[in-house]
Amino acid sequence: MSLSAANLQPPVDAFLRYLKVERQLSPLTQISYARQLQALMALAADLGVSAWPMLDAAKVRQLAARSKRAGLQSSSLALRLSALRSFLDWLVSQGVLSANPAKGIRTPRSGRHLPKNIDVDEMNQLLNIDLNDPLAVRDRAMLEVMYGAGLRLAELVGLDCRYVDLAAGELWVMGKGSKERKLPLGRMAIVWLQHWLALRDLFAPADDAMFLSSQGKRISARNVQKRFAEWGVKQGINSHIHPHKLRHSFATHMLESSGDLRAVQELLGHANLTTTQIYTHLDFQHLAKVYDAAHPRAKRGKS
Repeated sequence: MSLSAANLQPPVDAFLRYLKVERQLSPLTQISYARQLQALMALAADLGVSAWPMLDAAKVRQLAARSKRAGLQSSSLALRLSALRSFLDWLVSQGVLSANPAKGIRTPRSGRHLPKNIDVDEMNQLLNIDLNDPLAVRDRAMLEVMYGAGLRLAELVGLDCRYVDLAAGELWVMGKGSKERKLPLGRMAIVWLQHWLALRDLFAPADDAMFLSSQGKRISARNVQKRFAEWGVKQGINSHIHPHKLRHSFATHMLESSGDLRAVQELLGHANLTTTQIYTHLDFQHLAKVYDAAHPRAKRGKS
């Protein structure tokens, strides 16, 4: 590491501690921030930046240009600039910088890469798993809960028994940014959780985790991904099945049935409505059409 990069490192380390301790971001998000900031430090040092207050808007543009020349795609460049903005905002809050020089730098546009949802018939086909094997019962319970409540993968894996109330048909999850939310459980999710809980003790649980591996430990995210993909093949589904696709299908089917964007936003745990809007394939033209049809002041008479 060069002397310039070494001088840039301590504030980055302090910011990463802040993300871990105060923001309590997921380990994967912390790793992503660390990776992007390490790359930015090396580029900044090459530009002669030996302290963060030396970074101005012109140098931020140079960082972006060099990243692009190095082969970074638009989505990856947007991620890098987002990490830089967050870090520089934190430096402003700490009094190290008077303003964030990355604020006015435009992020490159990238295409939407949303998973195709599973239609209702295919979902029924996927969920038609029998009771012969305890692990199959566990897997169906996981599929029913993820699709029935629209959970993120981390929320499913992190679910504890004490956070599930079958009598009330509710569960509590800890979402992004340590935000807790209560969600309704559908009838089929309750039924299959009951089936699974009747078998769970066979695995000699090591803790209160709802879903266990064959060794009795909390199931891993990788194991969930692997099992879902395998069930997709076994059940004859034409597309690759992964946890995010079930969450996406939940959102799409809920919105198609209810048309209630705000309710879907709450169920998904999105901080911003625009995230839900993108997530469920809505565009402005669709919203405008709904507005024109529904709002009394929007209806136009024929001229």
